Amino acid sequence: MEKTLEQYDKAVDKCRDLFLKKNKDYGTAWRVLRASSLTDQIFIKANRIRSIEEKGAQKIADSIEGEYVGIINYGAMALIQLRLNEKDGLELPYEKVEKLYKEEMEKTKELMTAKNHDYGEAWRDMRMSSLTDLILMKILRIKQIEDNEGKTLVSEGVEGNYRDIMNYAIFALIKINETAS
Repeated sequence: MEKTLEQYDKAVDKCRDLFLKKNKDYGTAWRVLRASSLTDQIFIKANRIRSIEEKGAQKIADSIEGEYVGIINYGAMALIQLRLNEKDGLELPYEKVEKLYKEEMEKTKELMTAKNHDYGEAWRDMRMSSLTDLILMKILRIKQIEDNEGKTLVSEGVEGNYRDIMNYAIFALIKINETAS
């Protein structure tokens, strides 16, 4: 588990670095997006990954690794959006964005640690295509919950699904890094 935590933190550091650099370039323009739009952005990235996996080739140079980073960062944006409201404004100070991102990633890591304990790191034996499919399934669940205006009968809400998606994408980054090493 210690190896996983180290690899997890390294993957998150890469995502946070890009997120914060883009924040310096663009500010928090993403604050204009509704949670459903962020869900669709995650869907687009996961669908591209699946398409490339199925075709065995890609025509656009953007890397699969970059798509997983995008999934993680869009997930963080969605979780932040769920916490904030219009009174918080569209443009947030850099320090607040950094703090919110860190808090959401810590909660996501806590969920991973708990699930990893119970499931015994089963993700390490999973195929990359299964991680992609699980991400897509969770996205479809979120879309259904959004279409139901957040109402569920017995299911976890969107927050848990976003966190699961982010964790699957972090696992994918770990696996990509292990393969490259």
